[in-house]
Amino acid sequence: MIRQFELVDRVKSYEIGANEDALNRAYVFSMMAHGSQIRESGDPYFSHPLEVAGILTELKLDSDTIVTGLLHDTVEDTIATIEEIKGLFGPSVARLVDGVTKLSKLEQKSAGKHQIENFRKLLLATSRDIRVLLVKLADRLHNMRTLGFIPSSERRTKIARETLEIFVPLAERIGMQRIKDELEDLAFTELYPDAKNTIVTRLEFLKSQAVEEEIIGSILKELRQKLEAEGLKIDLSGREKQPYSIWRKMQRRNAEFGQLSDIMAFRIVVGEIKECYQALGIIHRNYPCVPGRFKDYISTPKRNGYRSIHTGIIGPKQRRTEIQIRTHQMHQVADFGVAAHWQYKQENREEAPSENQWVHELLDILEHTTDPDEVIEHTRLDLFQEQVFCFTPKGDLIALPRGATTVDFAYEVHSEVGDACVGAKINGRLVPLRTVLKNGDQVEIVTSTPGVPAPEWEGFVVTGKARSRIRRFVRSKQHSEYRRLGEAMLGKAFSEKGYDITKTVLKTTLGSFGMKELEELYLSIGQGNLMASIIVDMIVKGEKGGKLTHKEESVAENAKFANYKKSIPIHGLIPGMAVHYASCCHPLPGDRIIGIQTPGKGIVVHTNDCETLESFHEMPERWVDISWDISSAKSTEFVGRLELVLANQRGGLASLTTVVANNLGNIVNLKINNRTTDFFEMSLDIEVKDNKHLNEIIAALRGIFVVSSVTRAKQ
Repeated sequence: MIRQFELVDRVKSYEIGANEDALNRAYVFSMMAHGSQIRESGDPYFSHPLEVAGILTELKLDSDTIVTGLLHDTVEDTIATIEEIKGLFGPSVARLVDGVTKLSKLEQKSAGKHQIENFRKLLLATSRDIRVLLVKLADRLHNMRTLGFIPSSERRTKIARETLEIFVPLAERIGMQRIKDELEDLAFTELYPDAKNTIVTRLEFLKSQAVEEEIIGSILKELRQKLEAEGLKIDLSGREKQPYSIWRKMQRRNAEFGQLSDIMAFRIVVGEIKECYQALGIIHRNYPCVPGRFKDYISTPKRNGYRSIHTGIIGPKQRRTEIQIRTHQMHQVADFGVAAHWQYKQENREEAPSENQWVHELLDILEHTTDPDEVIEHTRLDLFQEQVFCFTPKGDLIALPRGATTVDFAYEVHSEVGDACVGAKINGRLVPLRTVLKNGDQVEIVTSTPGVPAPEWEGFVVTGKARSRIRRFVRSKQHSEYRRLGEAMLGKAFSEKGYDITKTVLKTTLGSFGMKELEELYLSIGQGNLMASIIVDMIVKGEKGGKLTHKEESVAENAKFANYKKSIPIHGLIPGMAVHYASCCHPLPGDRIIGIQTPGKGIVVHTNDCETLESFHEMPERWVDISWDISSAKSTEFVGRLELVLANQRGGLASLTTVVANNLGNIVNLKINNRTTDFFEMSLDIEVKDNKHLNEIIAALRGIFVVSSVTRAKQ
């Protein structure tokens, strides 16, 4: 264990004016508080907070943070209180200890929704003072170092997986590369021991080969000669990639170990930024550059503050080599991240740094997330991916994960811009919204007011912010539409029986279904989980007409449902939410339609003559009488399908598309079903306003000589 004077000397070695008295008192207080407590390893419990404090001194953190490391378990595991900590060590230390303590208490219950709350609390505490996260990372690191002493394999696996999925991405996000690497390695050892052993054995084999050692030595020697010949003073080293990093690359590329060419990276450290570019010029002048392997993180730093130049070359001995070039200050930040440049001032202890904007963005996501799997997904999406750098038309830099689309870009600019996004231009050219962005793209977002996210966007966005916002909209909209649909269906069911019903009477049935609010009942009916007719029969039978009023006898308008039409009008309902248009018959406004209720999915709209309806002949309870609300359908485009026989003549397809365009239709899909020497048989999907519009297009197509026949598809 670190002795008391050694700990104090460590802090004094890098912090001028270190609070020696507070450090000594915290050491003694923690040791006395934990007393005879023993860890699962058999060591005195005090060894844990002491090791945590030691890790924090390696990061060269201030006295308050070291004191917090010593005290972080005292409130949770001993009789000490926050008030006592505040009285002895001041409000700053008390706040830090309280933040870490609350996280630790929640961590013990981290399953399902509790895990979301853990992560939310962690981010909230971090947004106020990032030192809470630094102490928590040091705490997790020491716990992972002693993970092997935990007897339960299930518990070890749970801790290792949480480390890999939560704490590793957080360490990477604030640039704590050394801690990230060690946490990854320790978790990798526990979760995938066979893979770890295989990679380590292979690396040791390579090291044992004299030829390999000679190659690495000759590369270092040749690089040094080239750079020093130009007058550069450099620190040059080779760094072997971590086993987990190698394993992830093998998984991502589906490659064997022997196929990887960048197991070793060479690092050049210089004094000034201009020397970084001078060194880059020397390297590229002497060795061929590997296309696609150059990244300038000095001019466009990563979101965690990482700055360096990366390049791939065909280097000495014709070996494909990765080179990293940075200054000494950049090198320090690359290893220790936010801890390398964090300056604390007594008067600004509660002030969160601007670098913590990402914390607030994740908090916004988590405020609207209830699924534990989504929490893990969002942290991976936002924290654990390589980046691309794009620009707004004004030249503002936007950093996004690799694979991001124009919709991700729109949401990164602002949530409301993402919601209203209807189109995008990349480098001045109009592109589909699902277009994947590349480094250096200039992106202009085209918006429309009012705008709403399209549910299909969720299938191609990659950022947690975009996906969370889209899912939030879909859930909210589905909920309101299912509720509205359920209320209409229930009102119609009572109307068909000849009754009006008060909400007071309806509430008496909620207990039978395990519900407390009418909202739940409407929602369940709209989703198709409950049949409105069953509820009506239950109430009519139970009340025996005592509290129910026939329509012709009802006089209390404010105490009854409104009279419902014979059919339920479909209006204001977004396709893909509570209402789905059948792809078998492609119903259009003006068609006679019927709804089929599907449990959990709402209503599927079919035309009355659709052949698919025959399969529901024995399930009349699932049939819903619906109709179009023509006034609200006018602003919506619908898809109608045509079956055509087209003559195989030059310009025939051009004539076809011209006629459709001249009649204000838009072809969204074309499929050739059969082809002969003389004719094409094809299906054509066209955006139209209603069935009248489609019939006009059909008539126009029949008027051109290349069209042999055209009919509307019914199945």
